[in-house]
Amino acid sequence: MNILILGSGGRESAFAWKISQSLKCHKLFIAPGNAGTGKYGTNVNLKATDFEGIRAFVLANDVKMVLVGPEEPLVKGIHDFFLADEQLKSVPVIGPQKEAAQLEGSKDFSKQFMQRHNIPTAASKTFTRDTLQEGFDYLATAGLPVVLKADGLAAGKGVLICLTLEEARQELLEMLTEAKFGDASSMVVVEQFLQGIELSVFVMTDGTNYKILPEAKDYKRIGEGDSGLNTGGMGSVSPVPFADDEFMKKVEQRIIIPTVEGLKQEGIPYKGFIFIGLMNCYGDPYTIEYNCRMGDPETESVMPRIESDFVELLLGVANGNLNEKELCISERTAATVVCVAGGYPGEYLKDKEITGIENVRGSYVFHAGTTLDGETVKATGGRVLAITTLQNNMFDALQQATADAARIYYDGVYFRKDIGFDLL
Repeated sequence: MNILILGSGGRESAFAWKISQSLKCHKLFIAPGNAGTGKYGTNVNLKATDFEGIRAFVLANDVKMVLVGPEEPLVKGIHDFFLADEQLKSVPVIGPQKEAAQLEGSKDFSKQFMQRHNIPTAASKTFTRDTLQEGFDYLATAGLPVVLKADGLAAGKGVLICLTLEEARQELLEMLTEAKFGDASSMVVVEQFLQGIELSVFVMTDGTNYKILPEAKDYKRIGEGDSGLNTGGMGSVSPVPFADDEFMKKVEQRIIIPTVEGLKQEGIPYKGFIFIGLMNCYGDPYTIEYNCRMGDPETESVMPRIESDFVELLLGVANGNLNEKELCISERTAATVVCVAGGYPGEYLKDKEITGIENVRGSYVFHAGTTLDGETVKATGGRVLAITTLQNNMFDALQQATADAARIYYDGVYFRKDIGFDLL
């Protein structure tokens, strides 16, 4: 079958690498893709949100499945767009419809969903510009530190942890009255701060059945020792040592099953991935947030550990028989180190020539913010490359991925050398 992946980052590169290995894939297209995805399929010059352009391409190229990488097309309703079109409705879209994508698109929607289905999460309340004074009153009783979350999509930047009441009041004021995060902060969720260690759990579901994919832990801060500004992710590891069988059983019973069943009870169809951001609070899992797609850079650590035919699993999602598909997971450890542009996550250097990719010895190189200028690969995005290795233990994996990242050069190249060290 011909398959189209939407997106252009490291996550989509890892998807393309994995899907290209399947005998069930005839032609693979990636829209818009990057300098690395062309190795696994054909890049298509289309934005992931250009629904009409995607429609024309799918029909012209006999595409039989669309895998949506990023959240924006899902929240904007690409799945609904396909279902509403007589010629497209038989083409499965892997990714939820607009209503279900609100689990990521609206923090308030997801918190209310969790409360309705008794899914463990931090205590919270939602406020708007009209209820600002109530928000101030709530902050006075909420305890410190306190978390403020823009309700809508804010490109990963809409979450603030405030250490003082004065700071929290000021930030809430700016978010609600000065549109600090644009329309995304027209509603703000004020949430209890959870103490613990984070991890990401990934579920594939056809709306009834589910499979739990390998879990991962990502590293968001720019600086070593988890210091400095938040980024889209500086690296990831899978498996996560503290996510043992006992802990994952709690995750399944308390969070995954109530989530899948809750969607079903509410008549919300869901075909795709549920990415559950969790906090391990002294051995008990709490849901921080839902995402309606796979994570990045976690996908780059998850995909190499899946030994099954990934297209078979996607077909299980599409056809509603995921329970009949086999998911085999490697016991080995995957580690991903992300190379970023100089200056990221602020103003960063662009159009810098990348050299040394051919020197990488024991890792996969998943492209993210790259483009081809003739034969030359150039860094164009903040996160440029994800270097992933699969080894027998975590120490070897971390060492290999870090050593291979150091073999790549472009002006301003930077990567963290301590990814995963907290888990050793």
